[in-house]
Amino acid sequence: MIAFGFDPEYLLPSLPQTAFVKAFDNSSRISMERLNAPFPFLWKVKKILNVGKERELKQAVAEVRGLAARIIKEKRKELKEKSALESVDLLSRFLSSSQLDESFVVDIVISFILAGRDTTSAALTWFFWLLSKHSHVENEILKEVMGKSESVDYDEVKDMVYTHASLYESMRLYPPVPVDTKEAAHDDVLPDGTLVKKGWRVTYHIYAMGRSEKIWGPDCAEFRPERWLSRDESGKWRFIGMDPYSYPVFQAGPRVCLGKEMAFLQMKRVVAGIMKQFRVVPTMAKGVEPEYAAYLTSLMKGGFAVKIEKRIQTDE
Repeated sequence: MIAFGFDPEYLLPSLPQTAFVKAFDNSSRISMERLNAPFPFLWKVKKILNVGKERELKQAVAEVRGLAARIIKEKRKELKEKSALESVDLLSRFLSSSQLDESFVVDIVISFILAGRDTTSAALTWFFWLLSKHSHVENEILKEVMGKSESVDYDEVKDMVYTHASLYESMRLYPPVPVDTKEAAHDDVLPDGTLVKKGWRVTYHIYAMGRSEKIWGPDCAEFRPERWLSRDESGKWRFIGMDPYSYPVFQAGPRVCLGKEMAFLQMKRVVAGIMKQFRVVPTMAKGVEPEYAAYLTSLMKGGFAVKIEKRIQTDE
């Protein structure tokens, strides 16, 4: 049995956690508690005194930044030893710019880890859960992934339109980041006439918006990838996008997620790689629904315990 997308508060992983993972999770947890603290001055006092969770946060951040610095050091060494090495990865491109200082590049590395680590795993955890309950969706995805190359190259990923829609639909119901907050830099007025003063926080609930009948219609609670699709003249699926302000899973406007396309490329390759060979079967008792746990990302409380079964020929 395998448990993935686990919540460390409720389930120990099969392998021991590294110091970095513990530090990263602690940093995220304490930062979230800071954001929601009813009396912010308390954590500020603890920070000045370097006690309690603020001391723990300081130690955790040092561990995370230490790993990022080691990654950069190793990449610099690799680039120096292999002068002909093409700078095709993002980190190499950042390091090739003499205008960026070390601290800034460390921040970039941490941002990529933060943005892509828990969000993608959370999205795929809920995706495979929904897939186990909707065999017709699984069959449609299988039609797309069977026959793809082992690595599933970029052009093949672009053809996975139904899979793309299924991931969109899964994240509509279970967005990786369930709630987001912005702070007004200046006095402003929202489109409906609501006054927002400088320094006020405006929070939007992505999870609730994804289940709004006003936005999605009477079948808003259903997992239906077809809502994102139409057939073209040849009968092939064509993806139909949605207003990002109604579907703010990747945010919108100037704050839109820079890694959106990379995330879909990664997720579709993972889905294809797994589904071509295996079936992901939940081990929870029949009729038991997983419990939603919202932190910085939308975890499945207790993790998603599954059996991985070899896919047989008749399933293809």
